[in-house]
Amino acid sequence: MKVSVLALWSAAAALLLVAQAPSAAEASHHGGAGLKLGYYKKTCPGVENVVKYHVAKAIKANRGAGAALVRLIFHDCFVRGCDASVLLDPTPANPETEKTAPINIGLAAFEVIDEIKAALEERCPGTVSCADIVVYAARDASSLLSNGHVHFAAPAGRLDGVVSRAADAQRDLPDSTFTVSELIRNFRRKNFTVEELVILSGAHAVGVGHCSSFRARLSAPPAQIVPAYRNLLSGKCAAAAGGADDPVVANNVRDEDPRAVAAAFPSFLGKLRKARDFLDNSYYHNNLARIVTFNSDWQLLTEKEALGHVKEYAENGTLWDEDFSDALLKLSRLPMPPHSKGEIRKTCRWVNHH
Repeated sequence: MKVSVLALWSAAAALLLVAQAPSAAEASHHGGAGLKLGYYKKTCPGVENVVKYHVAKAIKANRGAGAALVRLIFHDCFVRGCDASVLLDPTPANPETEKTAPINIGLAAFEVIDEIKAALEERCPGTVSCADIVVYAARDASSLLSNGHVHFAAPAGRLDGVVSRAADAQRDLPDSTFTVSELIRNFRRKNFTVEELVILSGAHAVGVGHCSSFRARLSAPPAQIVPAYRNLLSGKCAAAAGGADDPVVANNVRDEDPRAVAAAFPSFLGKLRKARDFLDNSYYHNNLARIVTFNSDWQLLTEKEALGHVKEYAENGTLWDEDFSDALLKLSRLPMPPHSKGEIRKTCRWVNHH
C-alpha cells in the first residue's frame, strides 16, 4: 500500500499536537481562558454558598478576618498566579515557603480557608481547589466589608500549585518602602496599570500593618505625614523597643484605638468609625490628608497620574467600588507560570504527596 508524503506529514503533525497538548493538570493554567463561571455547578453544587457562609461567620466573629482574606488574594495571585501557593506550610523538604517570606509578615485567616476546605471536602471530595477557595473568599469578604458595594461574578477552574518559595514572594510583591516608580514597575510586570495600582492600594482602607513595615515613616517630615499621626504611630510602635513582638496598628486611622487617638491626635477623634474594617474610599481621603501608614501609600501623591487617580477616587466612592471589583477580578485571573503542574489539594497547607 502506498502512503503519500502528505499523509505521513499529517500523521506526524497530529502526533506532535497530541504530545504538546496540555494535560488536565495544566489545562487551566492559561489565565482567563481556562476559567469559567459556574465551574462547579455539576461537580459541587452550592460551593459558593458554602464559602460565603464560612466567610460571613468569620467576619461576624472578627472583621479583621475579612481584611486578611482580601490581602490573601493579592499575596497569592501576584506571585505565581492564583495557585494557593501562599497557603503551603514550610516542611523539612521546603522550609522556606511563601508564607515564611518577610514581605508576607502578618498574613492571616489561613484557618478560615482550612475550615472552608474541610467543609467542601466532606461535601465533594477532591473537587474544589484551594486556589478557587481563596478567590471566592476574597470576593465574599470584599462584598461583606463594603456592605455589598464591591461585588463581581468569580470564574473558577484553577488548580493548586506544588511550588512555593519565599524568594518568589520577596521578588514579586511590592514592598511598603517602595518609591512610586518602583511600584509602577512592579505592577507593570504583572500587566497592571498605574490606575490599577492606585485602585488596589485602596484595600488599605482595612486591616492592620506591622510597625517594622513603616519604621522609616516615624521620622518622615511633615510634608509626608501629619506630625500628630506620626506621633500616634510612634507611641504605638514604641512597644517594639526591647525585642517585643512586632506590634500592629490599624492601616486606616479611622479604625484606630480611641485612647491612642485622644492622646496623640485628638482632632481626629470625631472621625473615628463605629464599625472597623469598612471597605470604602476613605483610604484616598486619608492619603490626601497625609495620614496613611506606609511610604508606598504616600508615594502615590508624588506622581502626576497616580495623584490624579487618588483625587478621583476620593471624590467618587461609587466609582472606586466598581473599579476595585474589576481590579480584583483581573487579579483573580493571573495564571500560573507556563507548564506548571497543578492538583486539587486534599488540605490547603500541604501538597498531596506530603
